[in-house]
Amino acid sequence: MEKEENVARLIESFKEDDEHVRVQVLELLEEIGSPAVEQLIEALSSGNKNIRIGSAKALGEIKDPQAISPLIETLKDDNKWVRREASGALSKMGESAVDPLLEILNDADWKVRGAAAWALGSIGDKRAVEPLINSLSDESGFVRGGAAWALGNIGDKRAIEPLKKALDDKSGYVKKVAANKLKNLE
Repeated sequence: MEKEENVARLIESFKEDDEHVRVQVLELLEEIGSPAVEQLIEALSSGNKNIRIGSAKALGEIKDPQAISPLIETLKDDNKWVRREASGALSKMGESAVDPLLEILNDADWKVRGAAAWALGSIGDKRAVEPLINSLSDESGFVRGGAAWALGNIGDKRAIEPLKKALDDKSGYVKKVAANKLKNLE
């Protein structure tokens, strides 16, 4: 019971304006590890964005696979910084997050699809190559840009021709990402 109360107090400390306090809280929660996961998962639905951000970040550092589904749900958060931390946390989960991330590449929400693409690129698993190639034709420039970045990051030669086609994308950002990533692949 005492440990749970301590974890709860630490999570509440993510509200602090002082960045040094938040960094120390993150380090302490990471040190506690798996026993803190359940409360961190609950905190992902807090009304305070800093608590959601800090909790997602802590879950990524702890790397407990039971956090994958809640973090995927957090990709639907209204706050872009919370979504970004959830995506970053998922990218730290490694291979165990690949299949769930591949599933949400077809989500109705472009923000979720984009976050999945970026996370898959950070993980670097080659199973994501074909689905990411398909994401290069997504209606959202954010998703296409994430897919281009991810493909370049994974480094599979199957991405060369699709990335060359992305050089003609209507989005200047997607063109720039594709050009930069092609340099790494050729």
